[in-house]
Amino acid sequence: MLTKAPKGTKDALPEVSYKWQYVERLIREICASYGYQEIRTPVFEHTELFQRGVGDTTDVVQKEMYTFEDKGGRSITLRPEGTAGVARSFIENSLYAGPQPTKMYYLTSCYRYEKPQKGRLREHHQFGVEVFGAESPSIDAEIISLAMTLYQKIGVKGLELRINSIGCPECRAAYHQKLKAYLKSYLNDVCSTCMERYEKNPLRILDCKSEKCHGIAQNAPIILDSLCHDCQTHFDGLKTYLDHMNIAYSIDPFIVRGLDYYTRTVFEIVSKDIGAQESVGGGGRYDKLIEQLGGPSTPGIGFGLGIERLLLTLEAQGITIPQPEPTQLFIANIGEKAGIKAQSLVFELRKHGIRADKDHMGKSLKAQMKYADKLAVRYTMVLGEDEINSGSAKLKDMETGDVQAVVLDELAEILGRL
Repeated sequence: MLTKAPKGTKDALPEVSYKWQYVERLIREICASYGYQEIRTPVFEHTELFQRGVGDTTDVVQKEMYTFEDKGGRSITLRPEGTAGVARSFIENSLYAGPQPTKMYYLTSCYRYEKPQKGRLREHHQFGVEVFGAESPSIDAEIISLAMTLYQKIGVKGLELRINSIGCPECRAAYHQKLKAYLKSYLNDVCSTCMERYEKNPLRILDCKSEKCHGIAQNAPIILDSLCHDCQTHFDGLKTYLDHMNIAYSIDPFIVRGLDYYTRTVFEIVSKDIGAQESVGGGGRYDKLIEQLGGPSTPGIGFGLGIERLLLTLEAQGITIPQPEPTQLFIANIGEKAGIKAQSLVFELRKHGIRADKDHMGKSLKAQMKYADKLAVRYTMVLGEDEINSGSAKLKDMETGDVQAVVLDELAEILGRL
């Protein structure tokens, strides 16, 4: 057990970590172009934050959180998602007192105790954006466009944007009555989880993955028919913005999202390339969340996608992420004196931004060259006592086989031109 990672976790080894770095770099570039700044929050929070923010009727809070008591007797939870912690920080640091809207993004790890499956690990990694202070549907469209821009720039194809509105607490209350009236005659047929949801949050029944519950939900009244004037106007505004931005979408009245804080706009981006039709990202509005957590009334909206699921989608579509540049120069050294000189040379080269390396294992010259070949280095140079005394050595191009004599003191300048 000591040398085995816990169930539901996975190492990102060097041969794949460059893919993570590529995606993360692209995310940072896109967020910067949209005016979003990074926020980093603690990996754990007070449990009450998620109970109040995420909602105690959700599967996340009821079944999936990693919760423990610390040495001070406080209930602490590893973050199961990113929004609640960012909302807490927004309130605690009085970000609402600054210019609005507040636009932030994060790249973070999340923890949920659930059955590990393809693209769903107990420790997973999430990219998310959160905007506070903007009520206009234009910001809904902006967040959706940011997500679609990321997918487009990374080369993902065949994605479908699905949108819905789940209204506000006022119009949702009336819809709940209609929904419960419809579901009442099916209570003996739904799963045990949905029987509990019937009283606390019947909307979640529409999102149940059970085939029987899914079938029952197909004929249920839809919330789009019960939206109040303001919510309908907001949803129509979102569609108008998306239409003018030429972002294709379909309306899916069964998108309700899994967390209690959502209001009005909810959306998912779906791929068919990781098994069944699966969401690779999604989000929505949470206009009451800041107020529920003790802050001033502040509208909000967010979006999140799992990095693991994104990488699976890239793999399924055969999208190749560029390999990192290999080591530019490997200096093979013969003897202790040459080893010391090689050490100082690669140190200076690295200061000039040149990727250089040398032997640290005391290998034979033949073994060193074999190692350099495995590293796929572009240039090699053998350094011995003769080369140190003369102040020059032979630089070999491993692609063409060309060899040129170089002055050691001019090595950085020469490699910089190659």
